[in-house]
Amino acid sequence: MSRPQPAGEEQPPAHLDDVPPVPSAEEVAAELEAVADPADPADPVDPAAPVGEEPEDRRHPSTVGGLLYLFVLAAGATGVFIAWSGDWRLGVRWIGGALVGAATFRLVLPRRDAGMLAVRHRLLDCLLLGGVGAVLLFLAQTIPNQPGT
Repeated sequence: MSRPQPAGEEQPPAHLDDVPPVPSAEEVAAELEAVADPADPADPVDPAAPVGEEPEDRRHPSTVGGLLYLFVLAAGATGVFIAWSGDWRLGVRWIGGALVGAATFRLVLPRRDAGMLAVRHRLLDCLLLGGVGAVLLFLAQTIPNQPGT
């Protein structure tokens, strides 16, 4: 039953009776607080961790590729140190060997285990790492000695 409308006031259309009212700002804020997650979205939560406990900082690589990446990085740093200390050919060989090793690791490991070795598609990663490593090895072997060295 509809109530009588005073003169000059229009009756709202019947289809608007089914539309819920617009919530107030306080109601929206209360609903947002109810569903807001107190955890930082950038920090993934470990589902196996007990509730209420802070996740501990990880001090190890989470994939096999992460560990192999550290070995490649260490071999490259060793090559830079050797080249800096005087034997540039041996240093460049270490760097080239580290890059060829990284290409081999990237070729063998699946993407989910490759860690930091997976930057682009597997073929492109392998071509770039292996190509630069092979060129460095080739140049270290073929560049002639300079006079006086």
